[in-house]
Amino acid sequence: MPRLNRLLLTLLPLLFSVAAHADAIDGNWCGPKGRRISIEGSAGVYAGGHRLEGRYTRHSYSFAIPQGATDAGAAVDMVLQGETRTSVRIDNGPAEIWQRCSPDIS
Repeated sequence: MPRLNRLLLTLLPLLFSVAAHADAIDGNWCGPKGRRISIEGSAGVYAGGHRLEGRYTRHSYSFAIPQGATDAGAAVDMVLQGETRTSVRIDNGPAEIWQRCSPDIS
């Protein structure tokens, strides 16, 4: 039994470290119609270099499309669906699936 206890004590920190490194919505996202956003905490950069501030949680991001961008003022809600996918609703429209941008696109 002591051997089993040692094994559990060894494995538990590993299990918790995997959970601690769960995915986050931060990063570069590419959507249809050439839309892109880069998220870092509450700060973001929308297609065309428009800077914005949004409501951030580790797994969601909400913001208004900045002035000067297509659909300016529209409310956008993003919810992480996995490491590489996010569900995006623009002005309560149908959900779109956006993907993480490839490394050479931001």
